[in-house]
Amino acid sequence: MRKYGWNSFKDLILGNPAVVDQDPHVDVGDENPERGNWASKREYILSTIGYAVGLGNIWRFPYLAYKNGGGAFLIPYFVMLVVTGIPLFFLESALGQFCSQGPINIWRSVPILQGVGIAMVMVTLTVSIYYNVILAYSLYYMFASFQSPLPWSSCSDWSNSNCSNTPIVYCNVSGVLVANWTHQENSTCPLSNTITDPVQSPSEQYWDLVALQRSSGLDETGPVVWHLALCLLLSSLIVAAALIRGIKSSGKVVYFTATFPYVVILILLIRGVTLEGARDGIEFYIGSKSNLTKLTEAQVWKDAATQTFYSLSIGWGGVMTLASYNNFHNNMFKDTFIVTLTNAGTSVLAGFAIFSILGHMAHIYKMPIEGVVKDGFGLAFIAYPDALSKLPISPLWSVLFFFMLLTVGLDSQFAGIEVISTCLIDSFPKVFKSKRGLVTIATCSILYLLGLPCVTRAGIYWVTLIDSFVASWVLIFLALFEVIGVAYIYGGNRFIKDIEMMIGNKSFAFWFWWRACWFFISPCIIVVILIWSLITFKPPKYAGVQFPAWGLALGWCIAIFILLWIPVVAVYKLVKAEGGPWKRLKSLCSPTEEWHPYLDIHRGERYSEERCHRRKSQGNKAKVDVNVISSSWL
Repeated sequence: MRKYGWNSFKDLILGNPAVVDQDPHVDVGDENPERGNWASKREYILSTIGYAVGLGNIWRFPYLAYKNGGGAFLIPYFVMLVVTGIPLFFLESALGQFCSQGPINIWRSVPILQGVGIAMVMVTLTVSIYYNVILAYSLYYMFASFQSPLPWSSCSDWSNSNCSNTPIVYCNVSGVLVANWTHQENSTCPLSNTITDPVQSPSEQYWDLVALQRSSGLDETGPVVWHLALCLLLSSLIVAAALIRGIKSSGKVVYFTATFPYVVILILLIRGVTLEGARDGIEFYIGSKSNLTKLTEAQVWKDAATQTFYSLSIGWGGVMTLASYNNFHNNMFKDTFIVTLTNAGTSVLAGFAIFSILGHMAHIYKMPIEGVVKDGFGLAFIAYPDALSKLPISPLWSVLFFFMLLTVGLDSQFAGIEVISTCLIDSFPKVFKSKRGLVTIATCSILYLLGLPCVTRAGIYWVTLIDSFVASWVLIFLALFEVIGVAYIYGGNRFIKDIEMMIGNKSFAFWFWWRACWFFISPCIIVVILIWSLITFKPPKYAGVQFPAWGLALGWCIAIFILLWIPVVAVYKLVKAEGGPWKRLKSLCSPTEEWHPYLDIHRGERYSEERCHRRKSQGNKAKVDVNVISSSWL
């Protein structure tokens, strides 16, 4: 075990050339002495599970299940997991492990699509900005939970006259009976009972007025909310500290961050099912209230495919990056099933924990479960905190819940930062290889500065804007290019031979299913989802606040800027290539000489240096023959 003093720490951060041979992110027993490997298989599995299991599993999946037929939603969800999620996760894992490179250098296999790798890094960079902000929200609420009673448990001096400790059933100006906090229209009532002023719960007002200090819209930026800025700084420091030695340090941290959420989910589930009204919540989530007729609606299948796609982080580059640090002969096929099925199981389990306590909340307020169910930020920072405040020893449950959100988010953020630093180091090894610590600190510092607009009073609008335009259909585009590039341009059969170099030969029957998915099923489903997502796209809004035209235009510009890398890099490479148009295109659709397993001992006959030299000499000989023929004709 190495011991580091101040000088060693300086060497770690600044990359002293004198200690390059003792690079702290490489251990003596690593198979790859240049890039390093995971210290153990467990660290890779935990890191990948932590990356795949994100906030969407906690606050998005339960809501989608409730909205799309409850238990019936599990049928399309697991179907889409089998035909899109698992095949694409397997593809990305195999690509990263085969060449031991990040998402940019992976496209040495299909040079004309190298812009896809750059676009993946740009997506990860953009999403990491606001993901860091969500970590800051979680930190703030965790610190605020160390109070008894919880500050959002009742209206206080920070609230305004519209705050109410109990839901109010009132009639709006149209004479429609409305359950307040939910905006659920039920029936008509006499206009004499009309109430026009909106009434909010304490948790909703605390989120808007205290935590966010939310402005009226994107046009009103306002000052930086300093308690969020400090929490953002703390989250950046935590991420930088965990990644200071790359996978060697993050691999140790995930032993806690990847397992602790399951402990909290189980604790909340056990506590939740013992509460009065919990059964009603679970019935709405996945019980007898399940509506099988929902399966006839195309929207349900689209939601299932989208959730599967996003929850496994396909198209972000993180799966490739984490797999690139595996040993060459690691069985990534088995790993794929472990990670994907664990991810799906976590989503289902989290739903039980969420809805059991929401059922109790509905029971206390004597209102239907529909009235307390929210999606996204509303569930995590309004509805669930409100429910926790009604429990005995509420600060304890609240601290546990927000600490769980923090650890779930940290794992995903670790992988995002690792994607950026790995691509920089792989692309410029002479400059950055010995400066991994400095690269990590610089990346986290830049993300902190870029995140400051997201912790202004208009910050939640910026977070919503980025999430709506970047972490949505842009990823579907990238996944489509990815599967087409590998299956149709690089060649599915060639890719299968590459995989067999790592895990051994398999039968035709084994590969039949994967060929069907990569060549036909997955691309078709992705195309349908993409077209549907664009056709049904609605301008984002937050809490009913519409975004200004310039904000929507900026969102489209961000999305287009990311996707623009694909044609720009393709055109650039075509211009730089030699020969006629067809020859240039053909050469850029063929693997480069740098495409091979990282270590010589794993290249075998297919990727041996002799074969590469032979192919190169044959190409030069062909050029000479052409020149001789041309000269003779002249």
